[in-house]
Amino acid sequence: MTLSIALFQIDIIFGDPKANQKNVRNLFKEISEKKVDVVVLPELWTTGYDLTRLDEIADPNAEESIAFLSELAQKYQVNIVGGSIAKQTDKGVTNNMLIINRDGKLLKEYEKAHLFRLMNEEKHLIEGKTNGSFELENESSAGVICYDIRFPEWIRTHMLNGAKMLFVVAEWPLARIDHWKALLMSRAIENQCFVIACNRVGLDPNNQFGGHSMIIGPWGEMIMDAGEVEGIYYGEINLKDVDKVRDTIPVFSDRRPDMYRL
Repeated sequence: MTLSIALFQIDIIFGDPKANQKNVRNLFKEISEKKVDVVVLPELWTTGYDLTRLDEIADPNAEESIAFLSELAQKYQVNIVGGSIAKQTDKGVTNNMLIINRDGKLLKEYEKAHLFRLMNEEKHLIEGKTNGSFELENESSAGVICYDIRFPEWIRTHMLNGAKMLFVVAEWPLARIDHWKALLMSRAIENQCFVIACNRVGLDPNNQFGGHSMIIGPWGEMIMDAGEVEGIYYGEINLKDVDKVRDTIPVFSDRRPDMYRL
């Protein structure tokens, strides 16, 4: 199966969900004349890292965000990996990835499992307890959020369920963009999968963000690198390539899990 991907590498207006929704809606208009199967948004695209105001601006039960993305998915007949949004729950705020199919159906919510202390996430968000596995176009897939990619055992957990696509959404700072590139490349090669990663650009009061949204193939080949400029970036993937690579170097068959226990 061949899929056409559009990555929305955008600047995010700090703490203004309505303005960010307006921007995203306009970007969907831009892709309306193109053949696109999957649209990917960055992490916390509705609020940015305005963490101290989450009690005020987080989306109660993600209802508004789900309705917004569902409308766009149906209108433009695309699957949406809806980056992530701040979801207000009875227990606190989670950083939630939303997966919506072409029919506007919510396929998956994934709560970010690993909170990044360097940006004070643990002070304002609660850790997720769900995995990021889902089916997209009848293909096994997985989604993770930003800091999650520094935990290869978490990624491999999803790959052992047969995932061929790993979607990564992020607000990754420019100061550590070399880590972003190296980690994404490593996750693609070691798991023999497509890595489809969408990062933001621009500034907030405390950070400059690095862009370099990417699509990387299962051999580790760079299919697309968006650089540091805001925009919509496109790439095409053929999922049969995953099978070819996994047949050539049978990493999953050659694992020795009996040796890996601590």
